[in-house]
Amino acid sequence: MFKKWGISTAALLLATAVILPGCGTKQAPKEALQGAASKAAAMTSYEMKSKFVINNLTIDAPSEQSSAMTTQVLSMLKNADISIDGVYQADPMQTEMTLVLNLKGDMTMSFSVPMVMTTEKLYVKIPSIPFLPIPENVVGKFVMLDLKKLAEQEGTEFNPGMLDTQKTQKLSNEVLGTLLAEYDESKYFKNIDPKDANLPEGVDAKQVVQFQIANENVKEAVTIFVNNALPKILDILSKEEYKNLLQIDQKQLDEAKADLQNSEKKAEFDKNLAKLDQYLTVNQFRFNTAINKDEFPVYQDLALDIKVTNPDDGTKVGLSLTGSNQYSKINEKPAFKIGIPQGSDVITEEELQQQFGSLGSY
Repeated sequence: MFKKWGISTAALLLATAVILPGCGTKQAPKEALQGAASKAAAMTSYEMKSKFVINNLTIDAPSEQSSAMTTQVLSMLKNADISIDGVYQADPMQTEMTLVLNLKGDMTMSFSVPMVMTTEKLYVKIPSIPFLPIPENVVGKFVMLDLKKLAEQEGTEFNPGMLDTQKTQKLSNEVLGTLLAEYDESKYFKNIDPKDANLPEGVDAKQVVQFQIANENVKEAVTIFVNNALPKILDILSKEEYKNLLQIDQKQLDEAKADLQNSEKKAEFDKNLAKLDQYLTVNQFRFNTAINKDEFPVYQDLALDIKVTNPDDGTKVGLSLTGSNQYSKINEKPAFKIGIPQGSDVITEEELQQQFGSLGSY
């Protein structure tokens, strides 16, 4: 189940899982995160700002595998950033966000994509992107995607429950609680002074909790995740409400758990884990969660710097990135800037396909 690359993936999954939700009186770090997770379930509306920056991305491959295209892509992605500004409300469900992508390097470009989602519809504003032949008469319009129809086209049943944020948050709380219970607070978590957390202006935090993994504890962290936490998480996912939410088949969960208990696969995992430092280097992984006086997680920031080596061909990949999420106007009346697109501002998926089809007739 866990091949050489798989253990590296497990390490990153572990880190991602702990990031789930980011509390009053200053509490012990674990207790503060659990309180913030529960409080996050009471967020019925908010405004959000997210940003991720790729500070460095390198691929050192054997000369026969490298290419001019790889070099060009790396040049574009280095220092690239993606930001999302959004507004959310739970009832009736409505989310709008604007994604902005800035690419750097020799092919500098920037474009934004506003999106709106309701219970059954997704609206995506068609941007003008350099070098892509997008018909001018559809640029600036919103293409409407019917989520129910898309599910049917993929041979699955549309499940509006997948958009049930309260149930999703409940699942996140259970998973987070299971993870926190397995890890030594003194090794992986700590409180840091808000004055030292480089919080942006406007973020008023009473407590900041930091989760951190380094080379010294990454093997232990992955082992705990696979052997202790993951079987319990699979049990959580086996609950009927969560299987329906995620549309997971119990057979898949049973097979995954059987793999974890298989002695031969466990031995292979342990063998590969012992050599983890040969192909995974964690120069930095830390994730901070800032919690305000009302115990809401109002700001989170990530710093990641890793190097992964493929032991089969020697390819080395280095990735350094930073990211942040900021939440404001929690449980206030949301102020939607885009609204739900209407009338001539909207085209269907079929109409968009016709417009692209007409390009080929010239």
